[in-house]
Amino acid sequence: MLRELRNVRQDPDDRPRRWFEDDYFDLIVWYEGAQVYGFQLCYDTRANERALTWIRGRGFSHSGIDQGDRRGRTPILVQDGLFDKIGIAEKFKAASRDIDPEVASLVYGALQEFPDAPDNPDPRRRP
Repeated sequence: MLRELRNVRQDPDDRPRRWFEDDYFDLIVWYEGAQVYGFQLCYDTRANERALTWIRGRGFSHSGIDQGDRRGRTPILVQDGLFDKIGIAEKFKAASRDIDPEVASLVYGALQEFPDAPDNPDPRRRP
């Protein structure tokens, strides 16, 4: 179950943010005033972490996360392929029952809107 982290460090040069986490997801939500500016939903954080980012007015990007290495290389976003929007949306819906309902609804709704494309088929659908 996602829970909100308290006392999240805010960068004075960036938008205010809220952070939620559990064993599978990290969700960072950025604000512009009282309105959500965007979010990044990191998933499968313990195994093959990937990130879906949504920014108001710009849309989506989907990335893998290269965790860096022990020599101090910083984790970076790298191009990634398919996004299982149905599977991730359902996992998120179950995990977000106890967080701010407005945040949960916005993210779940955005996940539903992720575009279907020939290079992003539903992995459970057979040709």
